[in-house]
Amino acid sequence: MTEDTPRERRGRQLPTMDELRVWREFIETAEALRSALASRLQSETSLSPGDYSVLLALSEARDRRLRSSDLAAGIGWERSRLSHHLARMERRGLIRREECASDSRGAEVVLAPAGAESFRDATVPHLRAVRELFVDALSAQQLAAAADLAAALRTRLAASRQQDG
Repeated sequence: MTEDTPRERRGRQLPTMDELRVWREFIETAEALRSALASRLQSETSLSPGDYSVLLALSEARDRRLRSSDLAAGIGWERSRLSHHLARMERRGLIRREECASDSRGAEVVLAPAGAESFRDATVPHLRAVRELFVDALSAQQLAAAADLAAALRTRLAASRQQDG
């Protein structure tokens, strides 16, 4: 009986030190970028990144309304997290919840006029920050490579979810 090498366990090869270095750089940079964008969004617009995600999804939805479960899936949140966040947004007048007309068991989240206005007011400062902190930091070739990287990772994640589910 032979022991697995440190890089190989259960039939899968582990990342090399160089691969782990790239992974850490990627994760730490993505987190720093997210943090900087969140800080700018909050200070310039008084919206959190969560608020912005909800308002964006609702502003793009037909009739500016979505079932709670569809909204949660669309922004990648657990339904309980979304429920708590929506309660805070509802108290601030950004959204309202209504019974679903087609299904009495469900609720729909509706973009309120104040939410639409807050989203409109936040869009330009947020997109300016995206330009400054992300787009302007990359050459055209790097931006294309980033798009390829994101597509490859999404494809792998989707395949993994299908295998698991």
